[in-house]
Amino acid sequence: MKGLFSIIELGAAGLSAQRKKLNTVAENIANVETTRTPEGTPYKRKKVVFSEDQKSGTFVDALGQSLKSLTRTHRKHLKNEPLSSSREGKVPFVAAEEVVVSPEQFKIVYDPSHPDADENGQVKMPDINIISEMVDLMTSSRAYEANVSVVRSAKDMAKDALEI
Repeated sequence: MKGLFSIIELGAAGLSAQRKKLNTVAENIANVETTRTPEGTPYKRKKVVFSEDQKSGTFVDALGQSLKSLTRTHRKHLKNEPLSSSREGKVPFVAAEEVVVSPEQFKIVYDPSHPDADENGQVKMPDINIISEMVDLMTSSRAYEANVSVVRSAKDMAKDALEI
């Protein structure tokens, strides 16, 4: 059972990271036409950077812990070679950090009627591509759904194990 909780923790870390990305993309989309922030500049696009979470361990460690009890049941069920954390291709737990993308320059739009227009009628707009933001939104949504499936499957396995 302990191994299943580790898998749930892994799925929860993924859910948290994808939720942060979804919120950041939604904020970018909501501010696509924001020309004045409290700093006095147009809105600056944000993005989420995923990195390895050193505190949590790796997926291989969590999976190895969950397979230990299974390796004792019958040697034909699994290979005799246990999963170890020294294998290549570790998949670490994920941490997500929101960062502001400093634009080289803002988009310049000619709109003399805009309240933030300069003396030439040009307005500095955020350099946000709505299409790429929507693609990020869809991919993050799919990754969120995949993490929900991981947690749901682990929960179902735990429930089925209790029924045995």
